[in-house]
Amino acid sequence: MSDKHWSLDDIAWDRFDRTRVDPELLKIAKAAALVEFNSGDYADYLCNVFPDDETFKAEARRWAGEEVQHGEALGRWARMADPDFDFDGAMERFRAGFRIPVDSTTSVRGSRSGELVARCIVEVGTSSYYGSLADSTEEPVFKEICQRIAADELRHYKLFYTHLRRYLEHENISRLRRFLIAVGRMQETEDDELAYAYYAANAPADEPYDRKRWSSAYMVRAYGYYKPMRVQRASAMICKAAGLSAQGRVAQLMAKVAYGTMRRRHRRLSRDGALAA
Repeated sequence: MSDKHWSLDDIAWDRFDRTRVDPELLKIAKAAALVEFNSGDYADYLCNVFPDDETFKAEARRWAGEEVQHGEALGRWARMADPDFDFDGAMERFRAGFRIPVDSTTSVRGSRSGELVARCIVEVGTSSYYGSLADSTEEPVFKEICQRIAADELRHYKLFYTHLRRYLEHENISRLRRFLIAVGRMQETEDDELAYAYYAANAPADEPYDRKRWSSAYMVRAYGYYKPMRVQRASAMICKAAGLSAQGRVAQLMAKVAYGTMRRRHRRLSRDGALAA
């Protein structure tokens, strides 16, 4: 991976337009800032899983640095949009309630190749997500930040895919296993990390954490912003990481099912009042 190619100083902060801030986008931007800023823990985990691969560990550290920068950019924008937003306090609250297993020395995916498949899924998913947010906002600075992050995440996908191909040369992991890992990682989008980040960033200080409530509050917003073309591109790249044709029937079916599922979940959660959180 190349060195950091943009910094916070490259963003045209003076173009910020408060009148174009979407309050619902602001809520999920606050949550995203916490998740991105916490990426150092994931680098620790990856370095523990790949202890003898100095090349990959160096890349993982640089990757985490860029992810942390994403959190800084989103956090700064969120404070501009809401001067009362306490980023440091929300980050402390998030870390107190959610931790990943950084001390693990083996991948939770069963192999190093499996771990790299999962990382590919995360990166292409976040690229699709931030691209969709950029398409959905009229606020110039937030649009620029999301476009930059989406491009970074696509580049990160390519990084992890390159290392995946290297590990597949000596690890026997079938296409079926890769596909199942990919599907499993996609289903984890509703896990505690995103729900707790949304809670830590948006809940009143005295409100206890309710996983179902805050997961629903986050997902009803996130699902509402995804764009069909972004989902189609993500599905193609997910299939590629799983060893399948990026343009084949499976990729087309996956895109159709994924987008349809998002829309149904969005409608159901909206009816259930999840937007009230």
